[in-house]
Amino acid sequence: MKEKIKIKEKANLQNCKSQVKGNISSIESMGLVDGPGIRYVVFLQGCKLRCKYCHNPETWIEGKGKITITPKELIEKIKKFKNYFGKDGGVTFSGGEPLRQPEFLLECLKLCKEEGIHTTIDTAGVGFGEYQEILQYTDLVILDIKAVDKILYLDLTGQENSIYLKFLNDCQKLGKKMWLRQVIVPGINDDEEHVMELKKFASKLKNIERIELLPYKTIGEHKYKDLGIAYRLEGVPEMDEKKCKELEKLLKKT
Repeated sequence: MKEKIKIKEKANLQNCKSQVKGNISSIESMGLVDGPGIRYVVFLQGCKLRCKYCHNPETWIEGKGKITITPKELIEKIKKFKNYFGKDGGVTFSGGEPLRQPEFLLECLKLCKEEGIHTTIDTAGVGFGEYQEILQYTDLVILDIKAVDKILYLDLTGQENSIYLKFLNDCQKLGKKMWLRQVIVPGINDDEEHVMELKKFASKLKNIERIELLPYKTIGEHKYKDLGIAYRLEGVPEMDEKKCKELEKLLKKT
């Protein structure tokens, strides 16, 4: 009798997980900059950070996405594009912050692995609780390094850096393959000193496959006006892409 109860409880738990629903801001079916190869990119709704240069403020508020969907429903959509992204591409869960919906993300990652689909999470590392199981089903972590310096991190994001550092530590313990990215903003971190700090920081990490510097863009500024949110970088020009590339070269110098 006890064994039957355990089996029933397990079945109920599995059914509960299968019914979890994700809140999605948008989907891009043919992404080219969100991981290796062609990516099916899922932008999950919700983010705790309030980065000054964020160009997707519409993804901040929990539960305000345009799409509500179960993991199984999402995977059925993804499978239709397998012929396009093939073995070289895969699925990237971005945001907002994908770690803000851990149960949904975990179930999606598990289903992707069942289908042999390469998985990536594009994250700032600020979500809820423990991430070990999520990371077990993640092939690549793209980590947004807001700032190496904790004071600058706080100024840029509005949050302390302790949660992100714990996430990074968990990635290191599990030996996850990683890409590091940092947005370069004129007058804030667009100099050799900040880039060399990033290089020194990254040199102490394992399994870093790539480091990218992303030039700050003003493409999302109009969204703040539409949402009635003050744009804190008003008047700051876009980052010169040529200068950004020159700074990126410093990361590759031995």
